[in-house]
Amino acid sequence: MIYFYSYQFLQFLADGLIMTQPPVFQQRDQIRKAIRQKRRQLTVAQQQDAAHKLSARVLHHPKVKQAKTIALFLSFDGEIDTAPLITHLWDLNKQVCLPVLHPFHRHHLLFLRYAPTTQLVKNRFNIFEPPLNVNNIIPISDIDIIFTPLVAFDESGQRLGMGGGFYDRTLENWQRQSFYPMGLAHTCQQVHSLPSADWDIPLPEIITPDKVWRFNEQLIQRN
Repeated sequence: MIYFYSYQFLQFLADGLIMTQPPVFQQRDQIRKAIRQKRRQLTVAQQQDAAHKLSARVLHHPKVKQAKTIALFLSFDGEIDTAPLITHLWDLNKQVCLPVLHPFHRHHLLFLRYAPTTQLVKNRFNIFEPPLNVNNIIPISDIDIIFTPLVAFDESGQRLGMGGGFYDRTLENWQRQSFYPMGLAHTCQQVHSLPSADWDIPLPEIITPDKVWRFNEQLIQRN
């Protein structure tokens, strides 16, 4: 039997689901919306200036200078532009890899080698990624630094992502892994405090065009 529902009824159900969300999730959604809007309001000139300042700051980081393989992301939805940084890393003969949606494990990532000649494709979120090729997969044990995107961050290093949990799963127990995680963000993405969930993974460092934020010296020294 097939049931047909009116638009008004479906909207009523959607509103009901939103209203029954725990307050912490409502707060996180509100912050996501506000910060994403801030990012989109940045002018082209502001984005370009931020990207070059960020690149210079990242390249001077001691861990980046020592690293051989670095995972980055291609900017999307107003995220700070990583293209200048990636170009500089290639010039320094660093191996760069990008996240790819895992084809079999939902909400998990693989990391694939990214070279100047790599032909990119769009995933289901319309984000460019390297085409899946087992010959280009880089084991996470071979990655020295994973730079993560984020929507917002606070004064304790808590990171708020888009809500899919991809990077939270990747960063889980990172202290026992070989890689070191850092976030990249616009200055305007910093907030005083974020409502956190049990699965959130705080970052030891986040780099913006204006500052390197260090949140946990013990974790920094351990890696």
